[in-house]
Amino acid sequence: VIETVDREKIAKVLSSEMEKQGRQLPCFIQVNTGLEEQKSGIDPQSLEDFYGYCINDCGLVIKGLMCIPPFNEPSEIFFKEMSELNKKLNLEELSMGMSSDFLIAAKYKSTFIRVGSSIFGQRS
Repeated sequence: VIETVDREKIAKVLSSEMEKQGRQLPCFIQVNTGLEEQKSGIDPQSLEDFYGYCINDCGLVIKGLMCIPPFNEPSEIFFKEMSELNKKLNLEELSMGMSSDFLIAAKYKSTFIRVGSSIFGQRS
C-alpha cells in the first residue's frame, strides 16, 4: 500500500512505474486536513478533483484516504471530516490514528492505524 499520494506528479510517476513493472499497488490519497504548511497532503477542497485525476487519468487504484491531524488540536474534528470525505468518495479503507489517538480514529471508522511509538517507544 502506498499511503502518500498527494500531488499530480507523484500520481503520474506511480502510474508509470506500476505499468513498467506490471503491478498495481493500492494507494491512499494523503489529505492535509489541518492545512498545515509543513505537512504534505492535498487540500480537502481539491480532493474530489484529485481523486478523479488519480483514477481516470492515471489508472491508480485508490483504496482510501490518509491523514495526520495537527498535533496541537483535537484529532476528533479531523477524523470526523476524513470519515465523511471517505464515505462521500465511497472508499473502503481509511488510514488515520496513531498511538495517542487510535481509539478516536476507530470511532470514525479508521481501518489502518499507525502505533509504532506504542510498540517501539518514542523517537529520540
